[in-house]
Amino acid sequence: MSTAVTSAAVTSTAAGFAPALRRLYFVRSGFAIVWAILVVLTGRQFGPVAAVLVVLYPLFDVASAVVDARASRSTGSTSSTRGPYLTIAVSLLAALGLGIAVASGIPVVLQVWGVWAIVAGLIQLVVGINRRALGGQWSMMLSGGISVVAGTGFLLMAGAAHPSLVNVAGYATLGGIFFLVSALRLGRPTTER
Repeated sequence: MSTAVTSAAVTSTAAGFAPALRRLYFVRSGFAIVWAILVVLTGRQFGPVAAVLVVLYPLFDVASAVVDARASRSTGSTSSTRGPYLTIAVSLLAALGLGIAVASGIPVVLQVWGVWAIVAGLIQLVVGINRRALGGQWSMMLSGGISVVAGTGFLLMAGAAHPSLVNVAGYATLGGIFFLVSALRLGRPTTER
């Protein structure tokens, strides 16, 4: 297969996939920012609302990964579906783990959240690298790397004297910003190859 044919196939796939991914990224950005505001407003006193919010975030990640996988599949972008399927599995486990952790308090929630952030960040980094031909993926790669670092921070914060969910809200806000940047850059000509 010639380079021209391969390049045309990548361009065709990107043209079909980028708009769906852009819409998803805009929704993810808005959700993350609203979620973070709600966590800041409710997370200082860890009660039922904060507990629901903690479990809701990875469940939204599952729903987003399902949409991502369907869009990847419908455009023939089979190499892009592995990451979303891994994200579905990891985020379902995180939601289950967080559902159990909320009964034990913020330190255990931060431990589960930290492990999830590390694993999900690694997946996001790899997916961003694999999708770099779509454009706008540098922010997803950066977000994945930062997620790994933040996850490690959450594990350390779990042992602090007065752990709080406020830092998790900051993590979600930063993720929302990265999704917004990626949505704005998707499908544009890129040199990120």
